[in-house]
Amino acid sequence: MAGAAIFDVDGTLTDTNHLHVVAWWEAFRQSGHTVPMPDIHRAVGLGSGDLIERLLGADRDREQDAAISSAHSVLYATYFDRLPAFRGAGDLLRTLADRGWRVVLATSADGAELAALRRAVNADEAIRATASSDDVDRGKPSPEPVELACRLADVGAGQAVFVGDTVWDMEAASRAGAAAVALLSGGIPRADLERAGAEAVYQDVADLLDHLDDSPFGPGPG
Repeated sequence: MAGAAIFDVDGTLTDTNHLHVVAWWEAFRQSGHTVPMPDIHRAVGLGSGDLIERLLGADRDREQDAAISSAHSVLYATYFDRLPAFRGAGDLLRTLADRGWRVVLATSADGAELAALRRAVNADEAIRATASSDDVDRGKPSPEPVELACRLADVGAGQAVFVGDTVWDMEAASRAGAAAVALLSGGIPRADLERAGAEAVYQDVADLLDHLDDSPFGPGPG
């Protein structure tokens, strides 16, 4: 039976983490907050509500949350026509699909943002389904997005490999019971990813594709 190949998108398939950092930095600035960019970078990959809480704290003025999140969305949308996919992203998804893996995206993006990301990756024929944080009660690092991706692929977590670039991705995969593969392309240190549960670490999608047979994907799902 085929397994599930589950992929985060930002920082994993697309070189967009730092675009999010800049958009969040400006969104916070517009609401009167000075948030260091390295702190924002560490929080990228969380859903917007969790990201804001992590960076501004539980005692913040929560009435600003909607405005901050909306400002980020508007600012990030200015990049939609030129979002860059990492070299080899589409090739990796197509190769896995050709080998019988059921490819599912697990991302907090939806709507126009998800459409722009999928255009950048340019491998729609290989993608079986998408699990958004909007489809679950809690986004990563909760296991719910990974669990939903497994249901969409009609496999158990033990037959799934999750590929991501943040500690939140690794924690979500580990909590769900899926194999966790980390990429360094999002800018998070290897040691942090391994502490969060990464079973294997690669430089980027091209590196994973080059070493696919020796990776947790192996020569095929079996």
